[in-house]
Amino acid sequence: MNASKLVIFHHLPDNNDRPALERWFAERHCPEVCAQAPWLTRYVLYRPVPPPPGAEAYGYINYRVHENWVRSPEERRGVKGLLSFSPQPGYMDVAVTNVPGEPTDDFLGADLRHSDRTILRWVTLFRYPDGVPVVEAEDWYLNVHVPQVCEQPGLTRFFSHKAIPGTAIPGSSKQRPFLEKLPPLLTKSWHRLSELWYENDEGWVDSIVTNAPAYTPAPWASGNSYPFLVPGEEFISTFLLERPDQDLLRQRSLRYF
Repeated sequence: MNASKLVIFHHLPDNNDRPALERWFAERHCPEVCAQAPWLTRYVLYRPVPPPPGAEAYGYINYRVHENWVRSPEERRGVKGLLSFSPQPGYMDVAVTNVPGEPTDDFLGADLRHSDRTILRWVTLFRYPDGVPVVEAEDWYLNVHVPQVCEQPGLTRFFSHKAIPGTAIPGSSKQRPFLEKLPPLLTKSWHRLSELWYENDEGWVDSIVTNAPAYTPAPWASGNSYPFLVPGEEFISTFLLERPDQDLLRQRSLRYF
């Protein structure tokens, strides 16, 4: 079977909502997601680390990244027979994509060992602009852009997952009252989830800000600035460490489970 993971990015515009949302995740939402345990094989939560200097300009996601794994896309549970989720007590912008568990493409660093380098993961999610044929955009990304990215001086690892088409969000508003209004990022379809690894903040700054390679702009790019997509709309990113801070199917200690 080909495992897949649903990756959910949570962005917090107002930090005043953080205490209530932390309680909601722990006491309500995560246990309700865990009710799908016969379908889920892994449910882990990551807490982004502070961005390196200059990284907030790249659509930085500041709050949470969740991964919901299943054995294959066909086994991901739908909404039939489920209860509605509890309403969330604050606002978050949320982006969701479904990708293969195994990266679609592995560009750099497959021979890297854990003992060789420390790891700061720059996790990026992007979509090609509306109206641009995906086949053309993929050709530019894979054959022009990726080889140039691999020239970044501090880059140690680089791979990418091509998104699985389709939506994972209930279509009926009655089944998603936890979303009082649809966040802008949630309405978007994404094309790729990619990871670029560096040893630390300095490695990222050296690669992206100080000594970036010369890039060939995409033919459809509106400007000449890397990554040639609109931050916060077509390109979002965050920084994670190696391990999740919660592994919920193992903990089994949440209230209301």
